Amino acid sequence: MLTDTIKASFKDAAQKLSGKRKRDFIAKVTEDDFDGSARKAETILGWCRHSVQLGLHERRTGLICVANYRARGRHKSEERLPHLEADLRSLVDTQAQADPKFQSTFLYARLSARATYRRDRPSVRSSIV
Repeated sequence: MLTDTIKASFKDAAQKLSGKRKRDFIAKVTEDDFDGSARKAETILGWCRHSVQLGLHERRTGLICVANYRARGRHKSEERLPHLEADLRSLVDTQAQADPKFQSTFLYARLSARATYRRDRPSVRSSIV
């Protein structure tokens, strides 16, 4: 049986690690002290059972699972909608004008995003937008 001091030490050590090293550590503790039971490690130490199982699998097979962090999160609008820029330009180009003081080379559109949305979808009522 593990004492509260040992449990606190295991939790602290696991918290200071990350990724493969953390999974390897919690898998080693699970093998040594919990008979390889991820459920016991989860119940007693509060570790995520799936992480423990993954660590045990990595130790057993020798294969390391690599996370694909770049695939997470929201993707850029330009990637999801490749024609977005061209569509917006076609809607706004007729309303574009130069800076009145000619201090910038940018063009300004006297058209709000809401008006652009309505212009693209004439059947949409203004109360919905």
